[in-house]
Amino acid sequence: MADPRENEFLDDLDAAEAEVYAAEEEEIDDEALELDQLRAERDQLKDRFMRALADAENARKRSDKDRREAENYGGSKLARDMLPVYDNMKRALEAATDEQRDVSGPLLEGVELTMRELLNVFKKHGIEIIAPEVGDRFDPQNHQAMFEAPVPGTKAGDIIQVAAEGFMLHDRLLRPAQVGVSSQPAG
Repeated sequence: MADPRENEFLDDLDAAEAEVYAAEEEEIDDEALELDQLRAERDQLKDRFMRALADAENARKRSDKDRREAENYGGSKLARDMLPVYDNMKRALEAATDEQRDVSGPLLEGVELTMRELLNVFKKHGIEIIAPEVGDRFDPQNHQAMFEAPVPGTKAGDIIQVAAEGFMLHDRLLRPAQVGVSSQPAG
């Protein structure tokens, strides 16, 4: 027969084991909870880091784009202000008669050299002339219709007169060419 003290000892041993087991379970639960919290914090920090990295990359790209646009188009106001100088020099050269060329040859040659230099500066800075000719089709992207008139022998939308050349600054329109356009001939 078993000794009652032995049963009591076994019961105490079972109770002690149960307490140790419960304490270990509680400790494991606490560690699991702490581990879950650390994982959540890690995921949150990783997400914030990735967002900050993406924001920095977007800012770099925006800065590069702004810098390129400033290089290409920063002088557009000055370029636009120089266009009347070109127009006036061109008109002066076109208005010179042969007699005036004989009398003022060196002066007109100086104006021609200045005009060539102006065109070289335009080219250097990406300014190109839009020079439509009579008979070309009207293009609203590059031309501005100053008037419309029915002209026999033309089709509607044909350029019938060029009042002023236009200019592009790289891929942007600086000034449209000013033209007269044929309307449907009266018929």
